[in-house]
Amino acid sequence: MSLPREVLPGRTYMLTRRCTQRQLLLRPDKVTNETFLYCLAEAANRYDVRIVLPVVMSNHHHTVVYDRDGRAIEFMEHFHKMLAKAQNAHRGRRENLWSSEPPCLVQLVEVDDVLDKLVYVATNPVKAGLVERAHHWPGVHGLAALLNRKEIVVRRPKQFFRAGGSMPEEVTLELGLPPDIEDVDAFLCALRERVTAEEERLATERRRAGRGVLGRRGVLQQDWRSRPTSHGPRRGLRPRVAARSVWARVEALQRNRAFIDAYRAARAAWLAGLSVVFPPGTYWLRRFASVVVAEPPRA
Repeated sequence: MSLPREVLPGRTYMLTRRCTQRQLLLRPDKVTNETFLYCLAEAANRYDVRIVLPVVMSNHHHTVVYDRDGRAIEFMEHFHKMLAKAQNAHRGRRENLWSSEPPCLVQLVEVDDVLDKLVYVATNPVKAGLVERAHHWPGVHGLAALLNRKEIVVRRPKQFFRAGGSMPEEVTLELGLPPDIEDVDAFLCALRERVTAEEERLATERRRAGRGVLGRRGVLQQDWRSRPTSHGPRRGLRPRVAARSVWARVEALQRNRAFIDAYRAARAAWLAGLSVVFPPGTYWLRRFASVVVAEPPRA
């Protein structure tokens, strides 16, 4: 049995999910890009989750989100379900789209950690040797919209979704930073500079190694049924927090440990038939077994 996850409002996460068998099922094309953005925006609007930065690689996606009301799990479930159905309809396939491993949801503890992961996400196509600059990536890449504060308007895809059905005909995705970032202009300026510096660092590495990049045309010509020839890394630990500061990371891990201990004690008492109140952040049993959960502390 996997450890329970504490789901509290007001947290920023980096969400990652991979396609089954590392296949290029999200390889960029017009329909795939529009389908991803539509499903993402609809799920974000439905569960009031703020999207900070989405970047979709050919066989996985990274999306940084701010979870205002503690509904990240519901958001993930709905988003990944709708995207899988719509993308399978586009590809003409029926098998599972996503890998059997669960989505990776890493809490970004402090503002510096948010900046670090935004740089990581934005430069992912460059680090993978696919394009020279982040803005060259032909798939979904929200950096320009975030930096320029532009809304993304997407119409409902024609495949899978029924005309006149319950899903909206058009959705708007407005990218934004977590509210605890007070100086937005300075943060966005730092993000732009850090991305440029990382692009230049990676370009220097490629020159020294005598490597080039695949390029936009090469990416678009890849067969979506294929997969990378390199072996995927064996994944052992699944991190739940990312923190540049050692003390911030230790504190976050201690909070998570305290939640797990309190959850296990409450669950044991509940299974014994006792009346108990579960700790704040309990998600699954609150949703599916209607247990009583204490209110989270107010900031």
